[in-house]
Amino acid sequence: QNVVDTCGKNYPTLRKLKVLFNQLYDYAMKNDICNKDYSEFVDIIKYKEKNPNKIDRSVFTKPEIDKLWTLRDDPFYQTVLMLIYNGCRVSEFLDLKKENVHLDEQYFDVILSKTENGIRKVPIADKVLPFYKAWYDSSDCEYLLHTDDGKQFQYRNYKDSYWTPLIENLGMDHNPHDTRHTCVSMLAEAHVDPTMIKKIVGHAGAMSLTEKVYTHLDIQSLVEAINKI
Repeated sequence: QNVVDTCGKNYPTLRKLKVLFNQLYDYAMKNDICNKDYSEFVDIIKYKEKNPNKIDRSVFTKPEIDKLWTLRDDPFYQTVLMLIYNGCRVSEFLDLKKENVHLDEQYFDVILSKTENGIRKVPIADKVLPFYKAWYDSSDCEYLLHTDDGKQFQYRNYKDSYWTPLIENLGMDHNPHDTRHTCVSMLAEAHVDPTMIKKIVGHAGAMSLTEKVYTHLDIQSLVEAINKI
């Protein structure tokens, strides 16, 4: 119960924790490690309407994006713009290997994602294509984005050592995940077809069976869509 009360996670995660506790006690009782299942007494219901781990998502405004563009010569400000114009989860982008980046065709493959719909082809907008090329050629690291010493970014390292100083330097208050929310909002404002948006950002939200199974969108169509923002 103390784990549940102090972990600061949201209700869906607490449900997974309780399932894990159930499984542990099931194993322990079968193997005579203990004789009582205390997991049944773990209370998570009181957290059902609460989400202490929720991140306040705020969209980058147009003036803020314009400000970022004035700093486009800085490779690390480029990463912020790249995220805004691809709609990726930050972890997907930091895990992106060069072998999955196709500069000539203007897209990259996300092969590792937290959801099935996250496995997808992501278009590269014309306006940020030069940034991808610059990062691609900037080191021998197998990953597209990398630290100053050519190592793969870990999320905490990227957020604490790069993202936060960059954003605070501009007087802005944004989390890396705000870039994804911003991309979706910009695509919607540009009247991009909802199915196309789902395909670009890898979001299943309310996607119909027809959209999942029968909709095929070629790369050129995806590039044309992302170029509208």
